[in-house]
Amino acid sequence: MIDVRRAADRYAGGEPEAGVDTRHAFSFSGFYDPANIRFGLLVACNEERLAPGAGFAEHTHRDTEIVTWVIEGELEHRDGEGRVARLRAGDAQWLSAGSGVRHVERNVGGSTLRFLQMWLHPEVFGARPDYAAVTAPVPPGPGLTLLASGAPDATPPLRLRQGAAALWAGRPLGPEHLTLPPGAFCYLHVLRGTVRLDGSALHPGDAARATGEPALSLHAAGGAEYLFWSMRSEPAFS
Repeated sequence: MIDVRRAADRYAGGEPEAGVDTRHAFSFSGFYDPANIRFGLLVACNEERLAPGAGFAEHTHRDTEIVTWVIEGELEHRDGEGRVARLRAGDAQWLSAGSGVRHVERNVGGSTLRFLQMWLHPEVFGARPDYAAVTAPVPPGPGLTLLASGAPDATPPLRLRQGAAALWAGRPLGPEHLTLPPGAFCYLHVLRGTVRLDGSALHPGDAARATGEPALSLHAAGGAEYLFWSMRSEPAFS
């Protein structure tokens, strides 16, 4: 079965008075729904809109794999080790929080910044923090591009510390039809344009969840942009 979650149904968070508008897919911050804590290995999927100059002051993460995709605008990222990156539309970033990392994120452009940030349950806890940023890892074109994976035989632009998850990106220039990679837990988020998943129309901000190794059929209009997680398992605690 496919569970479609519309953009309008996402939990509204952030600090609108400070220029931070957030839409959460899962329980997060002051919002808690015991039936919607995570999906597979994905524990957060936040679509952020930051006004010029707005952002998130220095804060801490631990034992989380964080992947960020910039949709429009310019994001500046600074971490506690002095690394600075500026990401623009189509750029991506991976932050493995490991034993603990502090960072700052803010809009350094003159227009609204829009980005999607996804948090993943790690395979290893307490590791040394690590980081990577890549410029335009998925150029517009046909098919899917592997963006992030922890599989030992994969060579993605972003290397996850989670071997049971892979993140794919689609940015077709024209209409296309394809079958998505299977997974025990599959999660699709639409960033631009219109995407049809097994007949269900999805628009920007909409997401779909599916379980049980489905052979999902996707139709995308030209100019669409979407991200797709294929996950083999749920978190395991021992």
